[in-house]
Amino acid sequence: MQMREMTKEQIVLQKRAGENMKEYEVIWEIFNKCPRNQMRDVFVEEVEIADPEAYVKQKFQGKDVSYEKTVLEDGTIIFDIQTSMIRQRCSFTEI
Repeated sequence: MQMREMTKEQIVLQKRAGENMKEYEVIWEIFNKCPRNQMRDVFVEEVEIADPEAYVKQKFQGKDVSYEKTVLEDGTIIFDIQTSMIRQRCSFTEI
């Protein structure tokens, strides 16, 4: 297999893409619909991404998906997501 050499332009574009990456702690909550169960599923992960909104769009795909974006004073980005009648939330806090 032959390796291709990258052009100067490709190297610059790759570096620029890396410069835009930020590390976030993501808290993903799935709210329980059962009336007597107020617990929710919570998942925590660390991700390195350039755009939290693009991450949400890629993670939650489909025609029955909608979301609302809120940015808090401390910079935390919250997406309240509705997928097929299931309420979810993703919170992005920069690390």
